[in-house]
Amino acid sequence: MAILPTPYDLAILTLAVSLIAGAIPLQRAIANSGALLQRLTGIAAGVLIASALLVVIPEGFHIAGEDSQGLALGGAVLAGFIFMLILEGSGIGHAVHEEHHDHSHSHGHDHIHHPNNSLMVIIGLTIHAATDGLVIGAAVSSASSGVTMLVLLAVLSHKFPTAFSVGAFSLHERGEAKSAFRDVLVFSLATPVMIILAYTLMQDFDAHLLGLVMLFSGGTFLYVATVDVLPDIHNPENGRAALVNVLLCAAMMLGIILLAGDLGLH
Repeated sequence: MAILPTPYDLAILTLAVSLIAGAIPLQRAIANSGALLQRLTGIAAGVLIASALLVVIPEGFHIAGEDSQGLALGGAVLAGFIFMLILEGSGIGHAVHEEHHDHSHSHGHDHIHHPNNSLMVIIGLTIHAATDGLVIGAAVSSASSGVTMLVLLAVLSHKFPTAFSVGAFSLHERGEAKSAFRDVLVFSLATPVMIILAYTLMQDFDAHLLGLVMLFSGGTFLYVATVDVLPDIHNPENGRAALVNVLLCAAMMLGIILLAGDLGLH
């Protein structure tokens, strides 16, 4: 019988990954490693897309139950997608890796934007990190160890390049590692705090509401994955490589999900 990790275990793990990844670019010698960041982003996008479509959204439908109305279930996915879209449109975007990439390499993309306030970028990323904690908290509340571990894998695969980007962006904007690390710390705390908070609150949720939370989170996954990788795919210099990274990692995630099913973990 699989052992279900506690929300506190997952909170500590996500905090550690974020802090380590965010601290790496604070070493100036590697602060401009844009190629590595692009590769990591493509990997994360593939994992997120597969996780959203093959784990989070199907599990949300399953938990919500057959009696739930399809419009409400589909609307929850759409709500998650639109929520992230509104944040992006309000200037509280999450795609800070584009900022870092543009600082490091000028490719002439018209779609790369520069928020006027770096604080808004950090706020946007912190809100996005909180949504990661929401889906992990919901997964733990579902009492399925397989779903929890698959969701955790998806979140961590995205967390590493995002935290890396936060460190690089903050170092560029603030000019000193100490101030940049404070931004990394704020970002890193958002997911573990939300994991514990979401898990605590969801103990009183019925199955239908818990399913809607999972579906909302699936919508945020889809938005983040597509927005993260589309700029690189449209780039004539590395678009094909970015697409290959996404497809390979989506296929890898599919293999992991099938293996988990064979082992009775999902």
